Amino acid sequence: MNPTFRAPRGIGGEYTPPPDKSITHRSLMLAAVSSGKSTVINALATGDCVSTRRCLEGLGCSIQQSDHHLVVQGAGLRGLEEPKRPLDAENSGTTTRLLAGLLAGLPIFAVLTGDQSLLARPMARVVQPLRQMGARIEGRDGGRFAPLCFLPGRGDLTPLSYSLPVPSAQVKSCLLLAGLRAGGPSRITGKTHSRDHTERMLSALGVRLSSSSEELVLHPPSALPPFQVEVPGDVSSAAFFIAASLISGRNLLVRGCGVNPTRNGFLNVVRRMGARVDIREEHASLGEPSGTIEVNGASLSGTRIDAEEVPELIDEIPLLAVLGLFSDGVTEVRGAEELRFKESDRLAMITRLVEGLGGRLQVFDDGFAVEGPQKLRAGTIDPQGDHRIAMAAAVAAAGVPGGVQVAGFECAAVSYPDFARDFAALGGELT
Repeated sequence: MNPTFRAPRGIGGEYTPPPDKSITHRSLMLAAVSSGKSTVINALATGDCVSTRRCLEGLGCSIQQSDHHLVVQGAGLRGLEEPKRPLDAENSGTTTRLLAGLLAGLPIFAVLTGDQSLLARPMARVVQPLRQMGARIEGRDGGRFAPLCFLPGRGDLTPLSYSLPVPSAQVKSCLLLAGLRAGGPSRITGKTHSRDHTERMLSALGVRLSSSSEELVLHPPSALPPFQVEVPGDVSSAAFFIAASLISGRNLLVRGCGVNPTRNGFLNVVRRMGARVDIREEHASLGEPSGTIEVNGASLSGTRIDAEEVPELIDEIPLLAVLGLFSDGVTEVRGAEELRFKESDRLAMITRLVEGLGGRLQVFDDGFAVEGPQKLRAGTIDPQGDHRIAMAAAVAAAGVPGGVQVAGFECAAVSYPDFARDFAALGGELT
């Protein structure tokens, strides 16, 4: 599938993004270890989230489809069953790292693996602190990489006191999930500032969890109650069309979208670049706010994104490179070395994207600088299976005469299977 994306009239209008991937992952995992039947409304049913569902089913968890809902029969905090075969997370780092927190120390034997891309992603960042809690975990290169093998434990873990060396919501969530079965309070300090979905959901379920700018302290509950949650639209998916509308100079109204402040980093940056963005919170479910985002087209200016901002917009950084091509002045990102350990080396792939359209970009070990506006030409981009690079390339078509061809665009289905449909509905064309 190698479509060419064009947007002769620009991208804009009104739309609802697909369900939030991060919240779907966490909803399914928390439901799996609750003590009863939970309902996840509007779950994302593709790619990485399907991997999470299949892994949980491999652990004996019953998950049934009912209309547009998933009904999950929880096994309790210590009730997941020994899988009959390796658990395949495929390309999902979120599945792998969060599920490690649920598996650590359970009285079962389990192997967690994935595709070639996932097997190259760093896992020591979760394996080391889980071992400190008493989990017996083996893995390739001493546990630095998957496959990870979880040896049977006692069911409970030792309380953790750990300083996060990198701001990672996946690592933080893994340790919070493991802390649910610790023998006392677990304390996480260091770089805890990242998306806070897990903290919000646990607090909404009655788990005693104190949070400050310096530390998180989780007091393990005796059980998690069953729940109902409605997953909001994914602001990281909406960001693609927000960027396209800004390049086009058109307005965009995004409805039913998650507006968690720890996920609004991209919106804050485009405001700083000159965009007019209005966020209206209208609803909340299991601690997660949702509402409407209104974006009005405006001339953009370059800006600098420093390390402390990166955790709140890590998934949107490829879009900032694209926006920089159409902005006045220099757009610079630093402190984003984590991008080198995503589905691809995204800093290298951003460079290939820009150069593939005739643009210029300076790349650093931890970021890049791009000066705009630049005159771009039609081109073909091969995202090498990275869904966010594929969609960022399609977004660039909003400002590239002749359009952008994206080789292997089917990889976008990992997080956004209906991207091409929504691109066309908002004014774009595909051939």
